[in-house]
Amino acid sequence: MRVGLNAISFAPRRIGGMETYFRNLLAALLGQDTETEYLLLCDGKYAGEFPESGHRLQVRTFDYAPGSLKWFTRGVCRNLAGIDPLAGRIKSLPVDVIHHPFTVLTPPRSGIRSVLTFHDMQHEFYPDFFPAWELRKKRLTYRQSVEEATRIIAISQHVKDCLVERYQADPSVIDVIYQGCSPAYRLIHDNESIVRIRNAYGLDKPYMLYPAATWPHKNHKRLLEAISMIRDDCGFDGLLVLTGIEMQAHTVIKDEINRLGLAKQVKILGYLPTADLPALYNCARLMVFPSLFEGFGIPLVEAMACGCPVVCAGATSLPEVVGSAGMLFDPRDAEGMAETIWSAWSDEGVLAGMRERGLERVRLFDWDDTARKTIAVYKKACGAV
Repeated sequence: MRVGLNAISFAPRRIGGMETYFRNLLAALLGQDTETEYLLLCDGKYAGEFPESGHRLQVRTFDYAPGSLKWFTRGVCRNLAGIDPLAGRIKSLPVDVIHHPFTVLTPPRSGIRSVLTFHDMQHEFYPDFFPAWELRKKRLTYRQSVEEATRIIAISQHVKDCLVERYQADPSVIDVIYQGCSPAYRLIHDNESIVRIRNAYGLDKPYMLYPAATWPHKNHKRLLEAISMIRDDCGFDGLLVLTGIEMQAHTVIKDEINRLGLAKQVKILGYLPTADLPALYNCARLMVFPSLFEGFGIPLVEAMACGCPVVCAGATSLPEVVGSAGMLFDPRDAEGMAETIWSAWSDEGVLAGMRERGLERVRLFDWDDTARKTIAVYKKACGAV
């Protein structure tokens, strides 16, 4: 079987959890059966982000990056003539099936059997978080991609339910496949690594961690309200540490920190090297995750694997992922959020129980298992099973 992996729209450090998904899935696929061959499609400037070509992985570049001449030409052809020059190139590829891992078929109508990984449809539930042009594009391309795909991989049961409810997708063509957890995320017993991370980032107090890009749905603003409450009402003297790329809501978050007088309680570290994240989880007293909408929520899995207790929103896919290992709150209720965070933060027994349950729970999430199930979907799409 020859599988195309469509990473033409891959943009490192710009697509959040989808980047984590694709990098880990690719590595796991190459570690599975030796019969499947892969043709990786990507933009030329990002070819170096992936493993070198080998007998089971070939890389083919497509230079349609935004702002390029080919990008402009493609846009003119699509908008004026209804013809997509990329579709012709994709159709000629020597593959049995092509996997589109980023929610959208790129391009649509290529004529090749397809597997689509669908991550979430946040725009259907929170349209106000998107500019009008982006909302129109998502509403068109997401539904069209779901209707055209041969098979669909939903990254959680929540995503599958959304597809069936909102897009009337056929449940029989949708497979729920959870994401895994990199072995890099584990308990660290090396005290030097812990000390190095604390010193490197100035973490001289106990802290809770929130690893999330500053998109509006990540709900930082309400979390800051909750932190203000536990400072004023409970005497909280630890830190809230924020990591992740700067996105649309970043300025609003900084303004809110100043308005609430939280400069001493909040430390913004921004985007960090992936290699530092396991130690950062290990050092944290807990991870708080107040997101309003998630298709999966891989930071929950990473935290549990590092023995970091999880306190998170009881919304969308998050209860499904964390199970009974974590504590849940209503992400729209700052007061309730504050009460739940403090009940965990202030009780060593509660934290110890959450750590133990999290380490057990994380065994459900394995990239090799994800890869095996994904290969099975490729075979379904090809009619082999």
